[in-house]
Amino acid sequence: MDQETKPQSRIKNEETVETLVEKFNKAKTVVLTDQSGLSVSLSSELKKKLRAVDAESLVAKNTLFKIASKRTGHSIPDEALVGPTAALFAYGDEISPIKELATFSKTTEKPKIKIGFLGTELLSAERVAQLAKLPSKEVLRGQVVGGLYSPLASMIGVLNANLRNLVYTLDQIRLKGGAN
Repeated sequence: MDQETKPQSRIKNEETVETLVEKFNKAKTVVLTDQSGLSVSLSSELKKKLRAVDAESLVAKNTLFKIASKRTGHSIPDEALVGPTAALFAYGDEISPIKELATFSKTTEKPKIKIGFLGTELLSAERVAQLAKLPSKEVLRGQVVGGLYSPLASMIGVLNANLRNLVYTLDQIRLKGGAN
């Protein structure tokens, strides 16, 4: 079938699949959520928060998610594709968008996380929730730097203490008149 003889709905579905394939390939992290009961205003608010952390949310038919995921090596279990589904695609930091989603979900009780992918590795909803609890990249970097700096600072303190003790001893000798 060429483009002219295909029904308009099929053309739209094929375009959606291509868009999803592109997003799955580009994203570092993907999280599928259950959109049941999420109002348009809450959905817009979530999308705005996700854009701020270089991520986006996209609602599509479950069959289209299934087709696109197979083309990209993401294996979505059938039980995750029940009910209205949206996908969070994180392009920059892998964790910040998940944290944003978890915070939003905690305050609004929607959307509910179904599954996630870190790269193409399938993650359960519990594992996604664990990722959301990780400190940010900046905090982790600070902890690593602090961990590397701490032994060096201790060693510098010990070396400075020996010099300080030597100066103190020489000063005491001078005061007692040892330098006649």
